Amino acid sequence: MKNAHILFVFLIALTSCGQDQTTSQTSRIPYSGEKVEKTKTEWKRLLTATEYNVLREQGTERAFTGEFWDNQESGIYVCGGCGLALFDSETKFKSGTGWPSFYKPVEKNNVGEIADNSHGWSRVEVVCNRCDGHLGHIFNDGPRPTGLRYCINSASLDFEKK
Repeated sequence: MKNAHILFVFLIALTSCGQDQTTSQTSRIPYSGEKVEKTKTEWKRLLTATEYNVLREQGTERAFTGEFWDNQESGIYVCGGCGLALFDSETKFKSGTGWPSFYKPVEKNNVGEIADNSHGWSRVEVVCNRCDGHLGHIFNDGPRPTGLRYCINSASLDFEKK
């Protein structure tokens, strides 16, 4: 009986290690190459309708309506799908566009860039490299030091105060 109890505790510990790690401590770790993959049904269960539309269907929220477009607090913006750290509030700036804008990601490896030729013009889509969630687009009209503007949907983000 004692061996069964030890086995039970071991199995609980083993299965809990496989759970999604979206706490503030793990989200600050640079992307290591391990993907978060879920079915369409799992994503729909995990995300709100707006989050699903933006993150999984490349939607865009209306300007000046998102939760973080005018957020002034210090912290880290993480992926709303998987919790990976994406942008630091220190790199956020007022772009006048109505979406949160940043001049660089926390770690370059945490975001991916994909050519986007939809809607009749060429842009570069920004995605979370861990879960492939759509974040927004990147433009070459940002401030120094990078000259880049990561124009990101609030619906694709969560925020962790410092």
